[in-house]
Amino acid sequence: MEASPPTLRDMAKRLNISVSTVSRGLIGHPRISLRMRLKVQQMAKELGYEPNSLAVSFKSKKTFNIGVIVPSVREEFFSSAICGIEDIAAKSNYAILFGQSYDDIDNEIRLVDQMKKQRVDGLIISLSKATLHTHHIDTLSKLNIPVVYFDRVPAYDSANRIYCNLKDGAKELVGKLLNDGVRRIAMINGPDKLAASKDGLNGYIEAMAKFKLKVDMRLVEQTDFSAQRTYIAMRRIMSLNPQAIISFNDYVHMDAIQYAMQQNVKINDEVIFASFAKMNITNYTMHRPLMALEQYPYKQGESAMKMLLQVINNKSKTAEGPLYGQLEVVCPSLIQLS
Repeated sequence: MEASPPTLRDMAKRLNISVSTVSRGLIGHPRISLRMRLKVQQMAKELGYEPNSLAVSFKSKKTFNIGVIVPSVREEFFSSAICGIEDIAAKSNYAILFGQSYDDIDNEIRLVDQMKKQRVDGLIISLSKATLHTHHIDTLSKLNIPVVYFDRVPAYDSANRIYCNLKDGAKELVGKLLNDGVRRIAMINGPDKLAASKDGLNGYIEAMAKFKLKVDMRLVEQTDFSAQRTYIAMRRIMSLNPQAIISFNDYVHMDAIQYAMQQNVKINDEVIFASFAKMNITNYTMHRPLMALEQYPYKQGESAMKMLLQVINNKSKTAEGPLYGQLEVVCPSLIQLS
């Protein structure tokens, strides 16, 4: 028969002190002397005492669980961001409840509802490409569950957001190509619904305008991130004899390269390929982008978790409720890869 786990009462009996003194000694309460604190903590270590998480949650009114929802962990960007989230969460003794929307709004709604039922202390989410509004997420505020958005974020200012300034990044990338004498620059953009797609297009247009060049919108195509839709975009673009093609991310880039190879295009010779993202996986492909934007996904994940902890702690300490409308914009870096 297995022995019962040690309790506060067991330690109090062994040390001949009160249960309340043991409890305070474990958390380092200032009313308990340093000598007694050390004795209590040493006894806990010897007995293998583990605090009752349910009791701690009840007392603190926290579950110490954080919900995280991303479109897909298969994307290196999101898996890297999750690592950043987890590293910061662990330092504050928070656990992660994780879900993938697979870019489907119904999945996203279901996951948000599950996080709500689990009474997470907060939610970090990157929206699906199909999300047109955040009504299903806004319901969390009624339960006083704060939300931080990252990467794919809503446009309204009252949301807590972490994202990369893709507009400035696109201006820099397109500007570099123009400075190098490249003029017919095509772009395979993401879905219209994504704020990042709009930012990338605006940066592209502003860079062309700076060089007093007319924008040929026939060179701007869209993809829903499927290989089929990217192939269609490539077929249309290649008929217009582009000198360079910029992809919304590296998955789009790899599909674009696949199509170009089928058409016997000399990659980064006849046509230059660039990307609005930089993933490690492209180091192991035959043709990586000639230049790319580093969007620092791990840093975005860290920043999102730090922001959420700030909101949670503010909620606990004040009667005014959580902080809303916090914003952190990550500046991308243009990387020359070849």
